[in-house]
Amino acid sequence: MEVANLTEMMPSTIILSGIPGLEEAHIWIAIPFCSVYLFAMVGNCGLLYLIWIEEALHRPMYYFLCMLTLTDIAMGTCVVPQAICIFWFKLKEVDFNACLTQMFFIYTFTGMESGVLMLMALDRYVAICYPLRYATILTNSVITTAGAVTFLRGVMLVMPVVFLARRLPYCRTNVIPHTCCDHMSVVKLACASIRTDTVYGLIVSLMIGGLDIICISISYIMILRAVLGLSSNEARSKAFGTCTAHVCTMITTYTPAIFSIITPRFGNYRVTPHIQVLMANVYLLLPAILNPVTFGVKTKQIQESFLKIFIRGKASSEIPLGQDKK
Repeated sequence: MEVANLTEMMPSTIILSGIPGLEEAHIWIAIPFCSVYLFAMVGNCGLLYLIWIEEALHRPMYYFLCMLTLTDIAMGTCVVPQAICIFWFKLKEVDFNACLTQMFFIYTFTGMESGVLMLMALDRYVAICYPLRYATILTNSVITTAGAVTFLRGVMLVMPVVFLARRLPYCRTNVIPHTCCDHMSVVKLACASIRTDTVYGLIVSLMIGGLDIICISISYIMILRAVLGLSSNEARSKAFGTCTAHVCTMITTYTPAIFSIITPRFGNYRVTPHIQVLMANVYLLLPAILNPVTFGVKTKQIQESFLKIFIRGKASSEIPLGQDKK
């Protein structure tokens, strides 16, 4: 009987209304959404292809970059197609279980993104502090295990979020003023206390993001100590240069993430709903579009590999038809 009652109090569908207050502009807002998504997919897929075909990039640092790129692709795909359906085709109705599934994947890949950034910080720590042992410490098996553990950590911590949201009784409206199934937006529809959900959500954020930031901070403190101990200014500049892209990526990832996590819980009376929704989308999409650009501009090896392929392709196209390529 209790199961039956719980089923009756669970909505069959959820209606995602999009960006509250900007409904009339949805058709125009969809254009930058779609453009950003396409640009991000092309950039990330191009980066994956470049790392795959260039043997010079078959190193631990770029394997971790591949993990980050795949995560960005997955995060964008979890969010943008749904948003485009809302903005252009008015397809706002989503099955409740599908909504929870989307929520699961969004937060799992978010945790994966944070974990990979932490692994990349550890990679830079080993490369700068133990350069002679770099290849023996970060072997392929170690990298694979670290990636798998990072993914499983996200799955194990996010899964209870979904079960906690599913057990709640829902007797209010089934309309969510959002472009995707955000955790707090879903549980706020419940007609029971969501204290447990809110507290556990914060615990997950601290266990993933907070722990990763602590590990990253410790890694960079050790890196700073090692770099400042170098006698040559050129060596110090080169060592710092290898960390620049990673630092830029952390800033563009964690800054909107912290805003998006805090405002739904504590900033309801200070931040307007459409700003919250826009920032949540920025938090999910900004890394996907900026990471390929950041690593392409700041990483010398990627630039050299790209130029090598470009020059090789240009040379091949200039060879007359019928002439052997020697």
